[in-house]
Amino acid sequence: MARVADRGRLEIVWRSYELDPAPKEGPAPTPTAAEMMAQWWGGEAPARIARIRELGAAEGLELNMHLSRPVNTFDAHRLCHLAADRGRAEQMLERLLRAYHTEGLNVADPRILERLGAEAGVDAAEVRALLAGDAYAESVRADERRAAEQGVTAVPSVVIDGRAPVPGVQPPAVLQRLLEDALAESRAVPRHA
Repeated sequence: MARVADRGRLEIVWRSYELDPAPKEGPAPTPTAAEMMAQWWGGEAPARIARIRELGAAEGLELNMHLSRPVNTFDAHRLCHLAADRGRAEQMLERLLRAYHTEGLNVADPRILERLGAEAGVDAAEVRALLAGDAYAESVRADERRAAEQGVTAVPSVVIDGRAPVPGVQPPAVLQRLLEDALAESRAVPRHA
């Protein structure tokens, strides 16, 4: 976004999307993300995982798929909505993503969510109240319905001005071009009162 000439017209709206909304509970640990990728991709997995790690490193991200274990993220999504209402969406998302992808933390654990919320600048008492109730549950479900209507099937996905979703893992130049094209088209469309 920083590279887009007319970036003042851009607004990011983060939306909830659970890749697998099924609960992951019980005493048996779930496979790590790397183990799951090996199941999906077979012999191609090591090279694909290495490529993902390489892409992350190029952006200054340490992606430890051998540590991260998929969990139910519904409460983490609710926490993101709370954080957004407190003007802390970016900080919350960054903290959750680092906790999961780099540190291998269980982002379904209420104690961890409370700590991460506080680290992102969200009041711990508000996080506890959120986790004890069902606040923002409908907001998460509404985002998921919207994603289905727009054809989102993977994360990250980027939807620009209501267009078809595009994979969010793109070189910055590609995302910049998509944004600039959308801005140019929106300027070309006559506005009616």
